[in-house]
This record gives sequence, C-alpha cells and structure tokens, in this order.
Amino acid sequence: MSMTYQLKRDALGQLVLIDAKGETHIGVYPVRAFPITAPATGIGILNQSGKEVCWFSDIGLIPKAELALIEDELAAREFMPVIERITQVSTFATPSIWDIETDRGPTRIRLKAEEDIRRIAGNTLLIADSNGLQFLIKDSTQLDKVSKKLLDRFR
Repeated sequence: MSMTYQLKRDALGQLVLIDAKGETHIGVYPVRAFPITAPATGIGILNQSGKEVCWFSDIGLIPKAELALIEDELAAREFMPVIERITQVSTFATPSIWDIETDRGPTRIRLKAEEDIRRIAGNTLLIADSNGLQFLIKDSTQLDKVSKKLLDRFR
C-alpha cells in the first residue's frame, strides 16, 4: 500500500481511518475479500456506507498496531464456528434440527432448507442456520462416518 494512513479507535471504540488526504472516516470496518479460501489476501476497509476507503492486498503489508485493530474487529465480525461432528438430526427433511459439535462446543442448529448448505471450495462447506449464523465444515471428507452419512442425506 503506497498511500499513508492512520487507523485507530476513538473514545467510543469505533475504528477511525485518516486517509492520505487527511480525511477522517469514523466507524470504518474491515472486510476480507476471501475469508475462507485466502484469509491473508485482500482486506478492504469500508466506511459506514459500505464504500471502500482503503485496500490491503496482503496482511503482511499492514503495520502491527493497525493489524491488531483490524484482527480484533474481524474476530468480532467473523464469528464462524467449525463443525467437527454432526451427532444427530431430527429429520431428513427440512426444516431440521441438528445437534453438532463445534470447535467452540456442542450446540443445536435449525436448518431451514437444503440450500442453506453451500459448497465454498473443494470439500469446504458453509452451513447457515435459521438465525443467520454461519458454520464451517473445513473438509467434509475428514468428518467421522456418522457425520458424513447424516450430511450426505442433505446434499
């Protein structure tokens, strides 16, 4: 990134970007271009209207202090538990209640429709529950036999 900028938090905890022109953008937020397949590539800083005000092609180009602010903000926005096991489903039709084990502990989700299971890349799947939470299956081929069998009934 060739332009100079400053990224900081204000007294209210909002991210503030001061761009190369000296213009202040209050309440900016980071967005990854490829959050699952290439998380270290392409991070945009967007203003409250969703307009990009800063772009980083590689997180290695971001100074440590600013990167810490960006990663804190991304962690809050990108809450995406990883499904490690599917232990039970209520029915093989939708809507269906799934009991799952994630990297953040066991939980129960409601799958509204089969379309809520999306293939991202290769064997990586993204599952949206009825509340809009996203759950990730990094590699469906690495799930245990029971989980694979349950998942296959929905794809």
